[in-house]
Order: sequence, then C-alpha cells, then structure tokens
Amino acid sequence: MRSATLLTLGGLAGLVSAHKGCGGPGHEVVRRNPGGPVVTLEEARGGRKRANSNPCDGYTYPPTQNLTSSYPNPYNIATLLPSDTAARTLFSSIDAHVRSALPTTYPKGNPDGSHPGLVYDGGADPDCWWTYTQCTTPKNATGLQRDITTVPEPGSYGLTYDDGPNCGNAPLYDWMEQNDVRATLFYIGGNVLNWPLQAISGHEGGHEICVHTWSHHYMTALSNEQVFAELYYTQRIIKDVLGVTPLCWRPPYGDIDNRVRMIAAGLNLTTVVWSEDSSDWSLDSGTPQSKIDANYQGFIDKQKSGQYANFGPVVLSHELSAATINEALKFLPSLKAAFTHLVPIATAYNISHPYAEEDIFYPSFAEYVAGEEDTVTSSLSSITSTSTSASSSTSSASTTSSSVSASSTSSAALSSSSAAAPASPSEGTSNHNAQPISAGWRVEPRLGLSLALAIICGAAI
Repeated sequence: MRSATLLTLGGLAGLVSAHKGCGGPGHEVVRRNPGGPVVTLEEARGGRKRANSNPCDGYTYPPTQNLTSSYPNPYNIATLLPSDTAARTLFSSIDAHVRSALPTTYPKGNPDGSHPGLVYDGGADPDCWWTYTQCTTPKNATGLQRDITTVPEPGSYGLTYDDGPNCGNAPLYDWMEQNDVRATLFYIGGNVLNWPLQAISGHEGGHEICVHTWSHHYMTALSNEQVFAELYYTQRIIKDVLGVTPLCWRPPYGDIDNRVRMIAAGLNLTTVVWSEDSSDWSLDSGTPQSKIDANYQGFIDKQKSGQYANFGPVVLSHELSAATINEALKFLPSLKAAFTHLVPIATAYNISHPYAEEDIFYPSFAEYVAGEEDTVTSSLSSITSTSTSASSSTSSASTTSSSVSASSTSSAALSSSSAAAPASPSEGTSNHNAQPISAGWRVEPRLGLSLALAIICGAAI
C-alpha cells in the first residue's frame, strides 16, 4: 500500500500507463468536419452517392448546423455558457451538494495529466482516485455506487469503443451489423457535433450510446463547473442529435475520483471503466502492431484457460483512427469465436431503459443472445427537420435538466442491486471482478445507416 507521496509528472507516468494516453488530451476530438454538400438523414439512409471518396470529407447536416452557438467550442474544455440558465440552475444544486459532502476534495494536477508538486495520500486513498490506485469502489459513507468494471455473464466480453464518433467508422459498424453484434459506444461531445450522421449510425445500429466527455481531458484536474459542463453538454448534444439522453459514461484515461463521481451521479450517469485494456490507442504513437495483437490474443487465451468462468471482462478499445478500427476488425471474428457472447454493457446488466427516455427499450441478455430485438422508439423524427436551430437546444436543456434530476429506472436498479451483489470487495478498493446485478434491459434499431454512410462518404478506411 502506498503512503503519502509527492507526485510529479514523472512519478505518475508509470501509473497512468495503464490506459493510458491516446496521444494526449484533446487528441481524441477527431479532425473537424469542414462542411460541404448538404446531406439529409433521409438521403444518408438512402445511400446517395457523393463524388468524394475520402470517408472524412466534410458535409453539412442541416439539423445541427445552427447548434454551434448553443455549445462550447468542441476543442476546448467545456464551461457553462453565460446564457444557459437551465444548466446553471442544475449545476448550482449539484455543486452545493458536492461541496457539502466532500469539503476536502479538490482538483488534482493539470488537464494534460501532469501533477507537478501534488501531494496525495495513496495509502489511505481518501478520494478513491483511479489514476493513482485503480480504485473503483468508493467508501460506503460517500453514498456512491461502485464503477462497472466487468460483465456478470460468464465467458461474455464487454465490447466497448471510446472516442467516437469517428468519421471513418463505417467498416467497424458494418461488421457489427452484419454479425449481429452490438457494443457500448462512448461518444465525445465535440465529435458528435462534428460528425452527426456517424453518431446517428451508431444509435440506429442498436449500439448503446454513452458519454465520454466534451473534450477528453483528465477530469480530476477540472473544476466542479468544468466537470459538470463536460458531462452535461455531451449528454445534451447526444439528445439533440440522437433524441436520447445517456445514463452512462466513461472518464477519459479512467481518471476519476469521488468528486467527479458525485458530479456525474448528479447527472444520473453510471461510471463504466474496464478490466482489460487493448492499448490499441498506442498504435498511432508508434507501438508495434504485434504488441496490440498480443494484447487481444491474451484476452482470448484467458477465456480459453477458464479465467472468465465466473464473469466476463470489460475491454477498452477505440474507434479513434484507421489503425484502431482496422485492429478491431482484425480480432473481432476471433473474439466472437472464443467468447460466448460479445455484449454491450446495457445488455450485460439487463437494464431495460438505458436512456432517460422511458419509451426506449434495450434487449435483455436473454433476448440479445436469442436474437430477439424490439424496434427502438427514438426522437430522431423530431430532429430531422432542416429548421432545427439553437432553440431546440434550449428545449433539450430543459429536458435534460428534468430527466437527470430524478432517478431513472436503469440507474436506480443498478444502484439498489449493487448492495446484493455477491463477493463485494472491500470499500475503497479496485473492483475488477465485482458483478452488480440489476433488473431488465433492451435496445434496438438497425436501419443500415453506416452502410449508407460508407457509400456517401467513401468506402472503407
């Protein structure tokens, strides 16, 4: 157990290496959409061809082109907009609670992940700081539920992809569509604003959409307002573009402590981290592909040796670049053959309502493995009009504020069932094998938009 230690950038380098990089904060906000030919949702679904063949060529999607002024700059750390009274009112309530409950927990280090001169008692780990101790189970006195790190079904593989939507994600989404596989996609708010049709493709493909912050920085370094804004505006842009309000999130680099957890909980967001890291992000930093191949093969070997006989891993992968997407496509067939099922987090925990909107259902584990899916009832029809403007964002903010202030079916079920989960670890510890049990879930769509986008925006990566 670590004792109080002076943390410096060098001192934390080994600890942070567990995810642990992605090329530096903000790198995951993919290239900007420079704009281009107008493409409607109906045209995208219909597969209208464009002359350009680069999958990341720009386009203009009318429903989102006027939303920019209602959101922070997608390339900067988010702060509350001066005119956003709904957000400020909600933040004021959450901030007051956090300051009262955790009066001695403060921001740590810098948004780039450096911690010069920081002193932290790693032995006691009072803040359950993942970056330093890999802690995923806050002490009971905080009232915070433990982070999700594994899936409960033996031999299943928690399939997750961070840093989307990527403008060139069609080959990955198409493979999953063709093989009846769904994943949990952690979307960056700025990327959703930039590449809305790719985001819609993920949602209509039946994948669970979760929050991955607005600008992808180390969250424990941010102020309360910045943490709130990073989460709130990502929830809201997903609501504006997809018609759903996510109730799950993943901290960039896994960087989370009790202060950040409590702010996220105020927005009704359940924290999902991971038990296995593919380190695929490092392909873009010069890591040999053979090393990442070995990581994926290691997951397969663990499954074959029986290490997942009682639970399944949640694996960290990315739709960050052509390299990470191609690596995913390389190993997905082998993973599908080795594990009993590749599952999104929602399905793994049988939560019927993964979004704040109660009219949207996600398949239970039994329904998913049996291939039984309902048709998702989303709000996409209300956001396809070319008249969409910043006024819709104001309406969305009101919806978000009301929905996140109350306990949702999914979050409440997960929280209440966690207390009954078997083999609960000691509080304030890492929790890779904990298996919170919740009540029922489901999802749906599959309109083939990713295939249409491949035609519209160009074939493959």
